[in-house]
Amino acid sequence: MTATGTEQLPIHDVLDELRACLRQRHEAVLQAPPGAGKTTLVPLAMLNEPWLNGRKVLVLEPRRLAARAAAARMAYLLNEPLGQTVGYRIRLDTCISEQTRIEVVTEGILTRMLQRDPGLEDIGLVVFDEFHERNLDSDLCLALCLQGREMFRESKPLKLLVMSATLQGEAVARLMRSAPILTSEGRQYPVTTTYGRAYQLKESIIDPTIKTVERALAEQTGDVLVFLPGQREIRQVQRQLHARFASPEYNNVQVESLYGGLSLEQQQRVVQPAAKGVRKVVLATNVAETSLTIEGITAVVDSGLVRESVFDPLTGMTRLATRRVSRASAEQRRGRAGRHSPGICYRLWSEQQHERLVAQPTPEILRADLTPLALQLYAWGVQDVTELDWLDAPPLPAMTQAGRVLQATGALFANEEQTLQLTPHGVRLAQMPLHPRLAHMLLVGCDVHATETACLVAAILSERNPVSGDGADISAAMSILLAERRCPAELQGWFKRIWQQAREYARVATDIHKPRRFALNVEQQDVLGVLLASAYPDRIARLRDGVEGNHYQLSSGRSATLPEGDSLIATPWLACADLGGQVGQSSDRIFTAIPLNQDSFSEVLSHLVSEQHRVEWDHRHDRFISEKRLLVGKILLSSESLTDVSEEAKGEALREVVNRKGLGLLSFSPKLQQWRGRIELLRASYSGSENPWPDFSDEGLLDTLDTWFIPHALDVQKLDDFTRLDIKPMLLGQLNWPLPLELERLAPEMWAAPSGSGVVIDYTQNPPVLPVKLQEMFGCEESPTIADGAVTLQVHLLSPAGRPLQVTQDLAGFWRNVYPQVRKEMRGRYPKHPWPEDPFCAVPTARTKRQMKSH
Repeated sequence: MTATGTEQLPIHDVLDELRACLRQRHEAVLQAPPGAGKTTLVPLAMLNEPWLNGRKVLVLEPRRLAARAAAARMAYLLNEPLGQTVGYRIRLDTCISEQTRIEVVTEGILTRMLQRDPGLEDIGLVVFDEFHERNLDSDLCLALCLQGREMFRESKPLKLLVMSATLQGEAVARLMRSAPILTSEGRQYPVTTTYGRAYQLKESIIDPTIKTVERALAEQTGDVLVFLPGQREIRQVQRQLHARFASPEYNNVQVESLYGGLSLEQQQRVVQPAAKGVRKVVLATNVAETSLTIEGITAVVDSGLVRESVFDPLTGMTRLATRRVSRASAEQRRGRAGRHSPGICYRLWSEQQHERLVAQPTPEILRADLTPLALQLYAWGVQDVTELDWLDAPPLPAMTQAGRVLQATGALFANEEQTLQLTPHGVRLAQMPLHPRLAHMLLVGCDVHATETACLVAAILSERNPVSGDGADISAAMSILLAERRCPAELQGWFKRIWQQAREYARVATDIHKPRRFALNVEQQDVLGVLLASAYPDRIARLRDGVEGNHYQLSSGRSATLPEGDSLIATPWLACADLGGQVGQSSDRIFTAIPLNQDSFSEVLSHLVSEQHRVEWDHRHDRFISEKRLLVGKILLSSESLTDVSEEAKGEALREVVNRKGLGLLSFSPKLQQWRGRIELLRASYSGSENPWPDFSDEGLLDTLDTWFIPHALDVQKLDDFTRLDIKPMLLGQLNWPLPLELERLAPEMWAAPSGSGVVIDYTQNPPVLPVKLQEMFGCEESPTIADGAVTLQVHLLSPAGRPLQVTQDLAGFWRNVYPQVRKEMRGRYPKHPWPEDPFCAVPTARTKRQMKSH
């Protein structure tokens, strides 16, 4: 079977080589630029290959419109209707028959085919088209195909062909067992490139885009393709172009939009040639880069921007980020102007900025929510992603976050070895063609006998919701779908598409899930809230106390706000589906939500409520708390005091606060500090094998809180209570008998000076200090010691006014060597006090000379 009526396309030059390659090998990589004909002619060229042996060729396309267009083109080349030799399977649309030998599918469909039949027994060749787009599903499908054929197709291996326009072919070839790389030069007419001025991401691109479109229409004769980052910019540019094109000079210009949220019929209309005499301006996102051919384009206006979903595993949120395109994407966009004739590309950025662009776009697997991928891996039987061969391995943080989501939706459970395994509920979720969150919501909808409502909500959330209503409230869209409000004319296509998708979801849900015989008790007005809370348990929101009515706490712990004027403002509880914000911000904006009845947590949503016994020190209010708390994630639902708190739990809380705030929290009087110092001195000077003296240093006391402190502090309730505790008895209890007596003997509080005075020893210094007036030490030649002579006191000899004259531990040396100079200096300053020439023979005294004579 061969194609008829085909022009000589560039891909013809490599078809024989490709056929020969796949006869010898089971894998190959084909690099061919857009327009080479690879998508349609390669599958047809494989149909008569003997190794196919009656099996099918499966062609994967990243987009639904491209899949259907490719299938239609191949059927046309065979002069057959669609669904005969060539068919397709995409979301909401299937066209195949028993005669179909080439199936064009989107990647999600191949994933489910692999789960049903890991070896793909009836498939001879899988073709990965447009692989350079590096969609999450394409990376997953390639990894599963590689392992599946290794495990189940040893005798008749599954052949794999990866095709791409711009691809790092060497890396893909290495992944596929050093597969051969074939290259087609393609057919590309020359494209002139012009550059604009350098601009920053924060600048608006609307005005430059409008001016450049007008320039392109003036300088060129064909249609214009405009690349913009997203739908918001498309609508803004479209609105201004319609206003400008109202003048007669533009009466033959037709403005069209092209983005992923449009229906297949709308997308198909855009890619068709314009009517004779009419010029088209197509405003498109990156959906038009490679996989779609738009007839008549001779000029491209490129903003150089793309809007990507970026998943933050720390918050569990997917945020839209506007970024500059890669050089590879810019080249793809430029090439659209030279498909059928010479063209021109107007780049809105400077040539210097172009040189600084990254070479390739970031693969989706490195920036996306990996919950769907994780669910499919568990269904496949893989718990460690390294078991599979990846071009880029899934990042661990995103996989960890995905596991938490799957556990929250009941898809996973932790076994005795704390290994996550798929539950029967998870098996059902993996069979459903939508995000696991929404799949879980569908099955909850079945259990509460609200299947139709759940399917409609899932369909709304699967694509952009064009119904603004009164803000974030999703019930505005539901009221239109349920005919409670008139559907505007511009939403008729959306209305039809949502109901079509909802009916498909209902079929899938009822096929794999048997609803409860008796519905869970949910009031009709609470159904939407229960459904959204089931799908997004980490996005349940509660109104914050004491702040404006649009500030909420999320069950994930983050903050969120409603825009000013939103109808949901001040609603106590919300179930949120769509949130967004900027990277690095602590608060998210709520885009889609519904009121949630708090009573639902005591019934249908009771599994989301966790009980926590909080026995700890509240550092915010500096008090001890003991309460039973009911939590929804990190939101406090209710609390009540605990009447029975164990001493162990109370002690742990007290230990934590003392360790955190330090011993300064307790009342250590100067006298008590001296007492501790005496014990520390004896402990440090002890030379035996087992030291009987306890460690009363700060570190030692903190290490032994359980022994000396906690048993005596169980009545503490607030911070001030710590200072009222009498610490001395607690520490004294740590001295075994006869240590208290030994303490007085070995490290006395006072030392008897030769004058007869009792001088207090300062044990807070090392060595201990004896501050004594010089005259009271006359006749004392030996330095004073304690601890049976093991410790020599440091004598601070003071003047009659109490000022230090000398610090020494060698009294004899002081008297002989230093005292004469001190006497010379001091006798004139203090003439009333004795300053004898021979201090060894003088009488020690604390009196003046006159007091000594009168005595």
